[in-house]
Amino acid sequence: MFYLIPGLGADERVFQRLRPLLHGETCLLSWLTPEPDEPLPQYAARMAAAIPAAARGLLVGVSFGGMVALEISKIRPGLRTVLISSIPDASCLPLLLRLVRATGLYRLFPPQWLKLFPRAGQWYFGVQNGEEYRLFKQILRDMEPVYTRWAIERLLHWDSTSVGRSIQILGTRDRVFPPGPAPAEYLIPGGGHFMVVSHAPEISRILNELGNEEVARTL
Repeated sequence: MFYLIPGLGADERVFQRLRPLLHGETCLLSWLTPEPDEPLPQYAARMAAAIPAAARGLLVGVSFGGMVALEISKIRPGLRTVLISSIPDASCLPLLLRLVRATGLYRLFPPQWLKLFPRAGQWYFGVQNGEEYRLFKQILRDMEPVYTRWAIERLLHWDSTSVGRSIQILGTRDRVFPPGPAPAEYLIPGGGHFMVVSHAPEISRILNELGNEEVARTL
């Protein structure tokens, strides 16, 4: 079983190329509306309610969804956490995002402004022209400002001290979470932050291998 969590502001559309390639059932965990100032562990617990307590399989989170997956894994220990274009703990937050956090600039700009500069977002997220860019613009258009502001705050101030182990799949050209000194288990050559779409075949092969390992462990 594959439990899938999309990235910040995204939805099931980011998995449209990946899901048909996975060998097994998939369950999308859709974003919930956050309560005002809701802590991330509390929010993750609400999302975990959609997962059976004794569930086994892979919990796959993309970008901010990887952080949520790690929080969910505390209360669903039967799942193996896989991060796509995400980080395993807060110490891996890149310098650019640390500067954004330190300066508080993210509080000055409404999240809706992201919709006004899709080409800048295309470069930052490594989105290819054509179908990928059209999908990216649709996702930007549908971003919900209240959720987006809450999620950015939680991403920048994540307390990861008690999260467990995970498997990291990272792209070599990811500008949001670039490869750092700590080695990722899997590096996708040429993969940007949008590689769950652009490199779906490569990622699906890794996930299917990990899924087969999980099946073997339960036999």
